[in-house]
Amino acid sequence: MLILRHSEVARLLDGCELDTVSVVADAYRLHERGDTAVPHSTFLRFPGQPRDRIIGLPAYRGGQRPAAGMKWIASFPANIGRGIQRASAAIILNSLETGRPEALIEGSLISAKRTAASAALAAELLTRDHRPDGLSLIGCGVINLEILRHVHATLPGLTSLAVYDSSPERAAEFAARAASVVPGARVLVLDSAQKALAAHGLVAIATSAVEPHLDLGAAEPGTVVLHISLRDLLPESLLDAYNVVDDTEHALRERTSLDLAVRAAGHRDFIAPTIGRLLLDEDSGQGYVPEPGRTVVYAPFGLGVLDIALADHVLTAARARGLGMRVEGFLPD
Repeated sequence: MLILRHSEVARLLDGCELDTVSVVADAYRLHERGDTAVPHSTFLRFPGQPRDRIIGLPAYRGGQRPAAGMKWIASFPANIGRGIQRASAAIILNSLETGRPEALIEGSLISAKRTAASAALAAELLTRDHRPDGLSLIGCGVINLEILRHVHATLPGLTSLAVYDSSPERAAEFAARAASVVPGARVLVLDSAQKALAAHGLVAIATSAVEPHLDLGAAEPGTVVLHISLRDLLPESLLDAYNVVDDTEHALRERTSLDLAVRAAGHRDFIAPTIGRLLLDEDSGQGYVPEPGRTVVYAPFGLGVLDIALADHVLTAARARGLGMRVEGFLPD
């Protein structure tokens, strides 16, 4: 068993945003072709703790280098007040020959970076006809900081940032970090999510919201909204949007905004092709063509196959560089 610690994962992924986006894009293509196995994630919740959860995401990625395993990720928002990160995770990769676990990898960074890479991939794909020079970030936590890092790598023309968080102190601290991620960019801290929606044509929403609370009315026509936290937008605001997901059946679960919208409407006509489909269409020369003036909302449920793909990428790099701690005798002889 090879164990990779957080510091080693960070060392292997630092500055590799474009590589991470490429790994995620390839996983989406395989998923769209049916060369993956992604069971529904399992949510472990606790009585009297509605905001806390631990999620299990098993997955298999096919292709030229198959991989399988599971991410076990906890989200406890009150951790922020304790001075530790909201999310913690571990990823196990299994041998496809024997089924035995081969690696235990600290997974919070992999989880954050694959989420951010998914958002950046969508931002690059869905803004090709109107490249933004600014980005609004609603929610000033680890995920949006990684999204900023990855979007800056894929769309290097950003010159202006707008940030909002329910905690002004957290927003101010985030703004300072954002300025270091995008040197020279103007960073403005706003006092409402609506103002952030209106500030730029590209918006990333990554909060810990458990119920919809935000309308899209403030967004300019044609705005691309990366709805990464899935439960912020009011369901009725999605009915006239162009809604891109990673997997429709996964996205319509667990009371996401899209799930609630479909329940209310009684149909799925407002859900567009998946990002995997858009990528395959682009590969065949049929690039994405937006509908003028229509708001685009990208809401990926977060497929476990992305975690497995990026964890396998990290494991391969770790073995090549001799990183990690090997534990003998972990499994029976």
